[in-house]
Amino acid sequence: MDAAETLDAVREEAGTELDRLGSDKLLIAATGADLTPAAVREAAVTREVGVADGLSGWADDAGAASEAFATAAGAARDRADRIDADPGDPDALADHLQTVASTDARVGAGLVAVPLIADRFYLQVVNFFVNEADEAGADTFRDLRADASDLDPARDALSTLDDEGRDVARDAAVGAIEAAYADYAETLEGMGLDPKPIC
Repeated sequence: MDAAETLDAVREEAGTELDRLGSDKLLIAATGADLTPAAVREAAVTREVGVADGLSGWADDAGAASEAFATAAGAARDRADRIDADPGDPDALADHLQTVASTDARVGAGLVAVPLIADRFYLQVVNFFVNEADEAGADTFRDLRADASDLDPARDALSTLDDEGRDVARDAAVGAIEAAYADYAETLEGMGLDPKPIC
């Protein structure tokens, strides 16, 4: 598989989890049902700081991927600064990133899974601020979504890997998405809510 095929494989294998992570229940789970602008901003900045900490910790020993991780970490810190809120405790995705060991796996978890999850997360944040009639907030988070969901760094990094490395990256990306979804589902179930969509 080449880089594009690897991304397609991740989307296919983790499609159900990604769809559910993009549901309107996402912010209920992320904020502990505190659907206020301050809580939503805190959830967003917590995500970005956790991603930045994870990726920056990888940049020193990642060989050819070091620059990609450092750049992605810097972008996450820039997004956190734009949100202008204080982070809470690291979320499940940040915790999972700390467990990823090999460079190939880190490409998958940090450069593939993180943007795919961010795309769904920020869609719900944008919708929240639209519903709050806060167009400035919605516009800010639209910009953050476009930046956070950019998969070009993932394509570039995947292109530097061999076939075996891309397989490892694919599996790690799916694993990171599954970890984020498992926490989301467990949180909702703890609130008495069903994480599965109602058909």
